[in-house]
Amino acid sequence: MTAGAGLLASGAACTHVPVLQRAAAVPAPVVITDIAYRSDPFLADLENRTFDYFWRATDPHTGLTPDRSPSSTISSIAAIGFGLTAYPIGVAEGYVSRAQAADRARTTLKYLYDLPQGPADSGVAGYRGFFYHYLDTSHGRRAGHAELSTIDTAILMAGALLCEQYFDGPSAAEVGVRAYADSLYRRVDWTWAAPNSPAVALGWYPETGFIQYDWRGYNEAMILYVLALGSPTHPLPDSAWAEYTRTYRWEEWASEDHLNFGPAFGHEYSQVWIDFRGIQDAFMREHNIDYFENSRRAAYAQRDYATYNPMGWAGYGPEAWGLSACDGPADTSVSLDGVYRTFHTYWARGSDYMRIADDGTITPSAAAGYIPFAPEIAIPALKTMRATYGSLIYSVYGFVDAYNPSFTLSVHTPLGRVDGARGWFDTDFLGIDEGPILAMIENYRTELIWTTMRRSPYLATGLERAGFSGGWLGHRLATR
Repeated sequence: MTAGAGLLASGAACTHVPVLQRAAAVPAPVVITDIAYRSDPFLADLENRTFDYFWRATDPHTGLTPDRSPSSTISSIAAIGFGLTAYPIGVAEGYVSRAQAADRARTTLKYLYDLPQGPADSGVAGYRGFFYHYLDTSHGRRAGHAELSTIDTAILMAGALLCEQYFDGPSAAEVGVRAYADSLYRRVDWTWAAPNSPAVALGWYPETGFIQYDWRGYNEAMILYVLALGSPTHPLPDSAWAEYTRTYRWEEWASEDHLNFGPAFGHEYSQVWIDFRGIQDAFMREHNIDYFENSRRAAYAQRDYATYNPMGWAGYGPEAWGLSACDGPADTSVSLDGVYRTFHTYWARGSDYMRIADDGTITPSAAAGYIPFAPEIAIPALKTMRATYGSLIYSVYGFVDAYNPSFTLSVHTPLGRVDGARGWFDTDFLGIDEGPILAMIENYRTELIWTTMRRSPYLATGLERAGFSGGWLGHRLATR
């Protein structure tokens, strides 16, 4: 499961949630209709470098994308899904040829389809069409005691269905892409993964059975429910979306009225593949916005939280912000400048009406994932991060996963390095954070993923069964 699942399941200790008011220096949100940054050389360089993570770090013989690089020895199913999403981008931007990308996509999908499935606790890659969260890169089977992950499988399927729509040519490789992508998706038994139907469980272990928590909103699982509702073979019942949205919290946070979820990835992941502009479900119709606008408000809430900086972390500001699930310096508590501070390694950081999980760690992927929604604040933030820290955070694959300017302790950290004057800096790149950076830049610049996925009958069916209407979805229905 992704970090969101951990957040929902762990009940991690939280700080007191203060009342935030918009800082005087922060202007009211402005929606940029003239896309001034599309041809920005900075974005072009960041997109190219981030694509290289998926092209160069992925095993070309299996298509297994590492969970992280350079330190990882396992593959993440969600990272593979983002890799499949990357290959059409590589063609569109001219990084690789169409034939190269189609061959890589076919290799990946065929390898996954051919891996053994079954209820055993080892020697298999998945069960009932789902895949284990982590796979061993040497043989593609379950790594360690990883769970069979419903959300990570959904992200994999989203990438597969994008390739199915994009690679529509007559070559053997492109025909193979479509066949394997369709077969993988049809094989997923969503109804089996809903022991408390119609809600889908976070995951399953062969040793102990289903995880006791189910996916209920608002979080990254919108893509899961849409794909499960759109399945032609094992669809969830019509009531699934209503069950998912039943726990929504519409609140004011950082002067923004919106559907709350603290970590940025919850507002970004599903919108990598689904164009929510102008389409609404019952909840969004009630509030007279769409999920795209909701994510724009969430971006401003994050920026304003960092500007207000209620916990007094170093390096925060209107052009230095971004809380999401990411690496961190260490699991430790210490006194810094007379203030008792608690730090974490990998953690679902975020801030919203219900919860603040903030240890001074910023992940550039949070701001980058907000680029299509609020480019006027996201892109300047990323530029400021690079200008401020240079090669400490920006190198071969673009931005490293995270950094923490407050952590200047001279201690050993499990990951990254500490600069005694400037803070802690990760040295790894994470596939599930690299993916949204790449995809959201491309959606902002060309809308490639959104427009391609609109053609998927499975996605459209899932949205319609969830009660979405209007916009491009209504036009699609009218032209059937």
